[in-house]
Amino acid sequence: MDFTAKMLRDDALKGKTIVVTGGGSGLGKAMTKYFLELGANVVITSRDLEKLKTTASELENVTKGNCLAVQCDVRHYEQVENLLSETLKTFGKVDVLLNNAAGNFISPTERLSANAFDTIIDIVLKGSKNCTLAFGKHWIKEKQTNCNVLNIVTTYAWTGSGYVVPSATAKAGVLAMTRSLAVEWAKYGIRMNAIAPGPFPTKGAWDRLLPGDLAEKFDMSKKVPLRRVGDHQELANLAAYLVSDFSAYINGEVITIDGGEWLQGAGQFNLLEKIPQEMWDMLEQMIKNKGSK
Repeated sequence: MDFTAKMLRDDALKGKTIVVTGGGSGLGKAMTKYFLELGANVVITSRDLEKLKTTASELENVTKGNCLAVQCDVRHYEQVENLLSETLKTFGKVDVLLNNAAGNFISPTERLSANAFDTIIDIVLKGSKNCTLAFGKHWIKEKQTNCNVLNIVTTYAWTGSGYVVPSATAKAGVLAMTRSLAVEWAKYGIRMNAIAPGPFPTKGAWDRLLPGDLAEKFDMSKKVPLRRVGDHQELANLAAYLVSDFSAYINGEVITIDGGEWLQGAGQFNLLEKIPQEMWDMLEQMIKNKGSK
């Protein structure tokens, strides 16, 4: 089985218009590419308009789909409203919002300024709130059904994690919003789901989280029971399924795609995997000897 293969049939997203925040690079770009290949119109947005235009042009050439670049800082509600307006002006409707825009860096929390903390909260939590509120209100006002929001969170949204406290705090808020609105807005025909990815290396995010030679010192694949990191197409496959009509009965879920990483870290005795085979033999004999007394 080739886990880098494409999962859905070619027309799975035909006729849908999808807005991807943070779609100009990394995982956002990978998901956008697959959405286009499946027949969707896609709007990508970030603060860097030149990068967006380059990405949109590249993806249109590769997929022959329609990709619109719209500059937007999701921290500002009026810019999100303009994003919605430009989407409607070009494609006439919008069916899916993918809240992917994020910011993160590693730091002992006591070293962070209040402004540094706020920057992450504003992009991740406030930005997701702004987009969800603007698009949700539009769908409800227009009585448009079969719409959905997909949020990209993280496994430490529910476990917490040191050294990325602003991100953990913000992502936990996004996850709570996802589950809450899944119940509240279902009556309007709006589904809310989330994906919690494990290690999926991207140039920009990886350089910020593991700068210098840290990437070599902290081999993320060793933290994953499957002993590898994720391939971008694997995440794109899952995202495409969740925004498609094939997942019409999935609502309020967060799906983890991390090769078992967070479970390995959560188990109280998981560190015992470091014990060599010979020592297990000795321990087994010791336990048997105690049991026979």
